[in-house]
Amino acid sequence: MLYHILYNLREHVSWFNVFKYQTFRAMLAFLIAFLFLLVFQPIFIRKLLERGVKGQPIRDDGPKAHEVKRGTPTMGGLVIIGGVFFATFLLADLTNKFVWLMVAVMAGFGALGFVDDWRKIVQQDSKGLSGSVRLQWEAGIAGGAAVALLLMGFSSELSMPFVKEWSFVLGPVLFVLFTILVVVGASNAVNLTDGLDGLAIGPIMTVAVTYALFCYVGGRADVARYLAIPHIPGLGEVAIILAAVTGAGLGFLWFNTFPASVFMGDLGALALGAGLGFGAVLCKHEVVLVVAGGIFVLEALSVIIQRYYYKITKKRVFRMAPIHHHFELLGWAEPKIIVRFWIISIVLALVCLTTLKLR
Repeated sequence: MLYHILYNLREHVSWFNVFKYQTFRAMLAFLIAFLFLLVFQPIFIRKLLERGVKGQPIRDDGPKAHEVKRGTPTMGGLVIIGGVFFATFLLADLTNKFVWLMVAVMAGFGALGFVDDWRKIVQQDSKGLSGSVRLQWEAGIAGGAAVALLLMGFSSELSMPFVKEWSFVLGPVLFVLFTILVVVGASNAVNLTDGLDGLAIGPIMTVAVTYALFCYVGGRADVARYLAIPHIPGLGEVAIILAAVTGAGLGFLWFNTFPASVFMGDLGALALGAGLGFGAVLCKHEVVLVVAGGIFVLEALSVIIQRYYYKITKKRVFRMAPIHHHFELLGWAEPKIIVRFWIISIVLALVCLTTLKLR
């Protein structure tokens, strides 16, 4: 709204012309979302404590060191998403359909996460919604967004990193299924990673920055042509949302860093993961997400490997899954695991950015 109001006044106040630039609005979205979290997250925590809302339930089979986390306020993701949407509605072009689809996907997954969190809090059970019910709703939301993209004339072509000659036209059905795989997979992988203080939000920010750059250059015809990547008109506005995700994530980290004062909960993890996955679909860098989100992939794979290997052999590959718990049980201090995972995430993000030039 602020963008539409101030940019339309540029003839009267020449300085307002700066709102034309997506880079300026992305940086402003980052700052606004960051400040939003610094102001409202402590208020949210205080209100939860005052009302006596029960905090985070802890897995009975989890590391014993996690007992100190029992009762820590959760659903901090509500403030994260609030900050992202607040900055988006202020600074993004609200006539852009990509913006509304991105908001709808994040809101849908966030609502699902809220129900999951609320059940956990009320019942004080770490299980929440059943996996099958949650997956059905997630697939429905992601599939609906994919169908909406196709109705908008969005290409179903799948681009490959490093090679500009390789691309595949998926067709409507495969595109919808592939979008569901990317969005639901990213969402749940982020959720699995959110098991230590600040562990998930670090990689969320690095992936968000990476895809904000992908979206910005993909929305610029001249830059996209030079880099030999798909040009998608209007895509640059999605970079503003991802910049807001980064700012909100940094603000949240202020309170989520070890020892955490609040957890994001499924509400935040599912919504942010879905946003990253859908952003990858929009800019047609879905394959690169496997590398950029390598930490999330590692966490998800550790759970899958552990589960199926145990079913077959009745033995475990890891001491505990997801894999961050394995390192805890090896004796690594929680802050050491978190920072090392952040370092890996930053390196992977830089590797992904090289795909823009190496084609």
